[in-house]
Amino acid sequence: MSDSIAENRTRQARPKHVSLNEQAYQAFKHELITLRYKPGEYLNTAEVMEDLAMGRTPINQAIHRLATEGLLQIIPRKGVMVSPLSIDDALELIEVRLVNEALCMRLASHKVNPLHIAALRALNGHIASASQAKNKEQMMLLDCQFHLLLATIADNSRLSDILSVIHAQAQRFWATTLSSAAHMQEVIDEHENIIRALEMGDAEGAEEASRIHILSFKQALLVS
Repeated sequence: MSDSIAENRTRQARPKHVSLNEQAYQAFKHELITLRYKPGEYLNTAEVMEDLAMGRTPINQAIHRLATEGLLQIIPRKGVMVSPLSIDDALELIEVRLVNEALCMRLASHKVNPLHIAALRALNGHIASASQAKNKEQMMLLDCQFHLLLATIADNSRLSDILSVIHAQAQRFWATTLSSAAHMQEVIDEHENIIRALEMGDAEGAEEASRIHILSFKQALLVS
């Protein structure tokens, strides 16, 4: 891994109120969902510690947590491997997303308020700006925030936990489709359709907009 990449990633100020274990988890997760650590790659713990400028204990804690979420695999006598990507895994993930995000939309449509709508639109605007700048990493981070906010609006902690894991796994697949500007515009338009349905309190419309959004991801994945 190049010194410049490592320096860019590790020199950022970390919020003091977040534990080292949580910092390591979030930083490691970011490397995985943006495919900086490649699917199927075996990782050297010492190199990961150097990349992320974190100690052994928080990195080991992150490894075990990310393994339970399906982003890493701990292979006996071999070490830690980035979970491979397969089309079968992607299709199973899409099936799970369809069910859980439909529930998220139903709940969110009854709890959303004007401040939520404004925040969702602002995030979608930032995604559009990142798309125009061809900043794939920023697009992915903002998309994560968009879906996290939807889960927050739904206000069900168990569902939020499930969606957090699902979205992290989906992000790795989505990273393989981001070369298409047309697909990114579709994503932005689909987000707006979700926002509009929520703004109207239209639960069925929000569910349908979410379903179309997920199936669009499926189509982009299959043709990538």
